[in-house]
Amino acid sequence: MKKTLLICDCLGTQAIDAQTLGAATGRVCTAVHTSLCDAQIDRAARAMADGEVMIACQQEATRFADLAEDLGVPMPDFVDIRDRAGWTADRADTKPKMAALIADASRPAPAPKTVDVTSDGVCLIIGAPGPAFDAAEKLADILAVTVLVPDASDLPVTSRFDICVGRLGHVSGTLGQFSIRIDAFQRVIPGGRGAPSLTDPRDGAQSSCDVILDLSGDTPLFPAPDKRDGYLRADPNSIPAVADAVLAASQMVGTFEKPLHIRLQEPLCAHSRAEQPACSNCLNVCPIGAILPAGDHVRIDPLICAGCGACSAVCPSGAISYDAPPVDHVFHRIGTLASAYRKAGGTAAALLVHDSHGAEMIRLAARFGKGLPAHVIPLEIDALAMFGHAEMLAALAGGFAAVDILLAPKSDRDVLQAQADLATAIGAEGRVSLLDIADPDALSDHLYDRAAPDDLTTTPILPQGSRRQIARLAAKTLHPDAETIPLPDHAPYGAVIVDTDACTLCLACASLCPSGALADNPDKPQLRFQEDACLQCGLCAHVCPEDAITLQPQLNLTDAALSQTVLNEEEPFACVECGSLFGVKSTIERITEKLAGNHAMFANPDALRMIQMCDNCRVKAQFHAQDNPLTLGERPRVRTTEDYLSERKDH
Repeated sequence: MKKTLLICDCLGTQAIDAQTLGAATGRVCTAVHTSLCDAQIDRAARAMADGEVMIACQQEATRFADLAEDLGVPMPDFVDIRDRAGWTADRADTKPKMAALIADASRPAPAPKTVDVTSDGVCLIIGAPGPAFDAAEKLADILAVTVLVPDASDLPVTSRFDICVGRLGHVSGTLGQFSIRIDAFQRVIPGGRGAPSLTDPRDGAQSSCDVILDLSGDTPLFPAPDKRDGYLRADPNSIPAVADAVLAASQMVGTFEKPLHIRLQEPLCAHSRAEQPACSNCLNVCPIGAILPAGDHVRIDPLICAGCGACSAVCPSGAISYDAPPVDHVFHRIGTLASAYRKAGGTAAALLVHDSHGAEMIRLAARFGKGLPAHVIPLEIDALAMFGHAEMLAALAGGFAAVDILLAPKSDRDVLQAQADLATAIGAEGRVSLLDIADPDALSDHLYDRAAPDDLTTTPILPQGSRRQIARLAAKTLHPDAETIPLPDHAPYGAVIVDTDACTLCLACASLCPSGALADNPDKPQLRFQEDACLQCGLCAHVCPEDAITLQPQLNLTDAALSQTVLNEEEPFACVECGSLFGVKSTIERITEKLAGNHAMFANPDALRMIQMCDNCRVKAQFHAQDNPLTLGERPRVRTTEDYLSERKDH
């Protein structure tokens, strides 16, 4: 049963047509309220008591949630149609946009996967004595504090917190499980008169803590320090920054739920095979060092992972996928927005992808400026970097005429730009843009001043399958007459070109191909290739002993890419003993020719002939050869009781 939609024009500041909106969304809509969160809140209470509802107001979600708790009724759902659609300077019809936003909010979101992280409040403060000891005084009543200072000057006499002297050698870990090594370590000896005395310095002291407060002002201890849970860093010369860091540290005690952002399927990973390197895309883009090699695949530390999503966007095989929420949920949201907008009569929509920073910009632009145009449909996601070329193409092929990605100050620009460039090469020419705009009014001006995109005439696709499958389907939709689209270097799609004159069909490439794109034929010397499965990881070219393989980045949209084709094949050699087919005829003949009369071990014609035998016949011939090095002579006769008795008689 669909939830009743409670709508409000927010003191008459937006125009809402309840009847049209109800028809477009298929929901039962109440009459348009004017002050549902205040003067008319009794109506919201009655509606919640009568059944489940969705309230078209995000600003006062906390107030309505408290009301539901007081009434003991199910928590309502919320959707913002005011800041994102109603408050706009655009005089165009906003009902299709409102219908799309309501349809998106109606989709059930999968429950997040989490793991518990416990912090006992053991805090290490590092920095110069002044700011470090001041911070320790503030935290000593809340956390178990240890202060590490670089020298022994001006050490206070106190029992409120521990003090040690030394330099930090190595730090690893995250909230609740930091591991620390301190060199030149000296601890304060309790008691005594005058200045505190210290133990003798020693290197390699090991310890652990739950929280690190870095007031050193030096280079951060971790890459992307703002994304490392439990690591707080502030400029010691900035009183407000230190105060904020101290306050944050005081809150880091207890058990916390850490989202599991990334899902890893190790068998699909193409990191390496047989200690030969292949794909390292995720390792190259992870800003925090949460991904490390682990043999043929990589491993991801879920407690260190900050959930930026870049690894998911660049993984060519799908071994790494974003899981908070899953990638297919994002594809479904894109399809829902486009479908609902078109069903409500909207045309030529532009998708505006943003995160929480972008959401705040949209709210400010709506409240104090022109807001968003009626044809710009916002889509808020947690991690911008996970919105890769497959998602961009799916949006275009799913019904959107353009895709804009609103960057945040800490967005992974390089990853997003590379993905946008790849989407452009595949089929999004002039329809994908990165908006590096930090001012809400400038954002509105840009969207209003830009010419409205032309509506795509293609039939929208239903984005289903893996990211590779969706990208291929979208490319075929955007370019129905194209057969092969050339791509830039390092693209995850392409062909393998084999120099048949140099290839000896050793099949080293096929045996190590991580995706199965290259394969052999067990019945004859043959190298087969399925282009749709090729990740362009380069492992085949790297291991080829003859340098006979080159990569050709491209996207083959024909059906031939879905089936195996023969890259190289030769006539098999027939065993001279039994006639069984084995090996490659040209290779056997070439080896025989090179060794005949040129190698001491093959001076004998019988030994040379063994090269031309299959495995079984070669073993038999070796066993029966007169000069078999494994021959031990005639087997001794088994001794019996008769032998022993006859020996006694002889004596």
